[in-house]
Amino acid sequence: MTDSHAPRTALYPGSFDPVTLGHEDIARRTLKVADRVIVAVAHSSSQSREAAFPVEDRLDMLREVFADEPRITCVSFEGLLVDYARREGAAFVVRGLRAVSDFEYEFQMAQMNREMCPDMEFIFLMPDAHLSFLSASLVREVARLGGSVDPFVSPPVLRRLTARFGRGPAAGNTGAPAAGGTAGDTG
Repeated sequence: MTDSHAPRTALYPGSFDPVTLGHEDIARRTLKVADRVIVAVAHSSSQSREAAFPVEDRLDMLREVFADEPRITCVSFEGLLVDYARREGAAFVVRGLRAVSDFEYEFQMAQMNREMCPDMEFIFLMPDAHLSFLSASLVREVARLGGSVDPFVSPPVLRRLTARFGRGPAAGNTGAPAAGGTAGDTG
């Protein structure tokens, strides 16, 4: 952006299936370097079969989680990340890094995106240390197996996970879908 007084918009893309405290931490930390953050749920055909929650449910969770922060907007998008970032006028794209293994993947993605859009900047942020191990896939797996995910997600997300997977072995959670689901139902 050329005008130093223009609001700086950051785009924080991901699957957010489900949104974890680590995701929340990254989005809120981004507000230290941006005036506005767009948390963007990516539509991905490769993930849709494995997703615990459909995109609209993930958006609902994100909107509940960030309801207290008017500078964070939650949307979904399809197509190339750089195309969407351009349309939204994002000054940069933010990605969270938990470990060295994340960096390798994110570096490759950033380089590919930079080839397609040389003027786009990519910023990598680390979550708070106590959240550095956390991933949505771990949260999903623990929830599917009946474990407690209370320390890893906000209350709105916990409610949805509990509705989807049940709660603990006492709830009879065998990894089967919650009441109303079918054996082939993955969200």
